[in-house]
Amino acid sequence: MNISSLLRNQSQERPSKKAVLFPQKLLKGKYDYKHLTFSELEDLSNFYAFILKKEGIKTGTKVLLFVRPSLDFSSLTFALFKVGAIPILIDPGMGKKNLLKSIAQVNPDALIAVQEVHIIRQFYPETFKNIKTFISTGSLPLPETKRLKDLKKKWVEHFLKSPLFPIEKRNPQDTAAILFTSGGTGVPKGVVYTQHIFSTQIKLLEKIFSLTHHEVDLPGFPLFSLFTIALGMTSCIPDMNPSRPSKADPKKLIKNIQDHKTTFVAGSPAIWERVADYCLKHQIKLPSVKYLVMFGAPVALSLHEKFDKILPHGSTYTPYGATESLPLCNISGKNILKQTSSHTKNGEGTCVGHPAPGINIKIIPITDEVLPRFEDLSFQPPGVIGEVIVSGDIVTPEYYHMPQKTQEAKIYQDDKTLWHRMGDLGHIDQTGRLWFCGRKAHRVQTPFTELYPIPCESIFNRHPEVKRSALIQTTKNNKPHAGIVIERKDKKILKGQKKAFFEEELLQITKQFKHTQNIAFDIYYKNGFPVDVRHNIKVDRLKLREVAKKGSYL
Repeated sequence: MNISSLLRNQSQERPSKKAVLFPQKLLKGKYDYKHLTFSELEDLSNFYAFILKKEGIKTGTKVLLFVRPSLDFSSLTFALFKVGAIPILIDPGMGKKNLLKSIAQVNPDALIAVQEVHIIRQFYPETFKNIKTFISTGSLPLPETKRLKDLKKKWVEHFLKSPLFPIEKRNPQDTAAILFTSGGTGVPKGVVYTQHIFSTQIKLLEKIFSLTHHEVDLPGFPLFSLFTIALGMTSCIPDMNPSRPSKADPKKLIKNIQDHKTTFVAGSPAIWERVADYCLKHQIKLPSVKYLVMFGAPVALSLHEKFDKILPHGSTYTPYGATESLPLCNISGKNILKQTSSHTKNGEGTCVGHPAPGINIKIIPITDEVLPRFEDLSFQPPGVIGEVIVSGDIVTPEYYHMPQKTQEAKIYQDDKTLWHRMGDLGHIDQTGRLWFCGRKAHRVQTPFTELYPIPCESIFNRHPEVKRSALIQTTKNNKPHAGIVIERKDKKILKGQKKAFFEEELLQITKQFKHTQNIAFDIYYKNGFPVDVRHNIKVDRLKLREVAKKGSYL
């Protein structure tokens, strides 16, 4: 088993079909797209695999990969799989401290990166001290660093003597890659992916969305393009910085979609909020799009409503999962608007749908204790909120060289079945659908009860002047207390009577619902919430908790 064999299969079945497209500079409203067919992508990845092996990168070599979305990104990643190396993917937007700590923790053997990374690493030699092979995709000569373009010249004649690279045989449980979490509610962790997990994920995505090789993909998250290419789909790299999804230019993305009649688009809700608003403002519809997939945080009902007007032949989808296990559930925006939106507004959580085939989901009582044995657990009945645990072939086995974190996150059943603790709160309804109620780390304690983010925030969000809200833990008279941070749609900072009247309206709404009617919330205000680095949409309530100590206006 080797994930790269899927590319080889596709290159044999549809050699002349475009596999990946890359938009060049936009001139006079038009893009010039470079592309690789499946045959060309297979050939280039073979060439790169040959080069990498000659340069000492082989089975088990841990390779830190910092290459921007491009034709080379796809080619190099498949090349690493072909030689049996282990690509390490870390989000560069996680901040310098976390980034350097993550690199040191995973201790890579090689670095393939854009030249900026090689320049920066000169200032942090201790972090990169164990790396033996440095390869740059840029043109600038740098100490100890080999340029990819020079390596291509060096090895091309040798490669042409035997251009079909022999794919390294791998076992299903062999490590295929290490993908880092963003560290949104803790330290970033290296998640170990096996060959079997990648293979299962591809099959699940194919089944959940009924994907065929006729689809055209626009991946707002670069790793997704590897999955869709493996399915024989054409992948059009969007003209955006994937590390800054909230800054994406909607006009450019719409142009990418229209140019290739894209049918499957995916990424953070932060991307698609901008696209939706632009489309509505300019009366643009996207008739080619069948699946608009959003993940990373709960999606506002208003965003589903917007795209219901923009996608005449498609729908939004919100698959649920995490770096450690995905996809777990899926539901369409059309079903949300028809069946579950009213329950979400009433504080029952966000419905993320039924479990995917082969996925088991259970709800256990909330605890921060280590739970080593599944046989010792008790389970919450339908409708009762607890901690979400999951099992299935997409559950990753461990965090790389972090045994304590692995112990905290995994539960073992009969030494065969592995369960992952999602760190999320939720409940399962009578039909078996999962409802997400927030992160376990974001729950709030009061002397009388425990509160959960999504159920409480949805009540405050009912007020027509509230853009969004965030539940936070505060203290009053040295006792735990509940606070709510409000972002108003008009960005105004109310004072005096207007502020008092607005807050009275908010509290009147809370009194209409059982889970909020007896809670005395401290109310704070902030224009612009701190969000996660990966998706730019997940509210960082822990940061809000810290700044709330400074006053009522954050």
